Amino acid sequence: MRPLYFFLFFCLLLFAACKEKTYYYEVNDIEVLPNNADKDKQKSQEQFINIAYANLFQQPLSSNELVDLSQLVTSIGDKQVAFEAIIAKMIGDPDVALPSEQEMRSDVEAFVIETYKRFFVRLPTEAEKTFFVNFIESHPNLTPEHVYFTFATCNEYYYY
Repeated sequence: MRPLYFFLFFCLLLFAACKEKTYYYEVNDIEVLPNNADKDKQKSQEQFINIAYANLFQQPLSSNELVDLSQLVTSIGDKQVAFEAIIAKMIGDPDVALPSEQEMRSDVEAFVIETYKRFFVRLPTEAEKTFFVNFIESHPNLTPEHVYFTFATCNEYYYY
């Protein structure tokens, strides 16, 4: 009889000892989304052209130029190719409002932040900022024109 009590006591002790502890850290649950998660509406071709022109020249596009560029997009057929050709032509214009290479290289982090604000209307995440700062610093032949072309033709720029 004694071994039975000992066995029951041991089982009771074993079950009591195997209790899972629950920890409470009092941290609020938040939903983590990428910064561009709310951008799900594609810009029309007129919106894209107007916004790209305003971002690159820092002034509005005239109605006549908008009509001409819209007809150009329609005539090419492939919007992506047409938009890239339009952006390349805009960046090549001498009146485009680009920072100088010296301004870009003097404070690369500020340049990246301002470029994100200018094109995406948001701040970059730390990962995005670190990537672009490292990329710009490690590529001495990279110019502001290259960076602006990249931002103006990336997928996020086609949505608002």
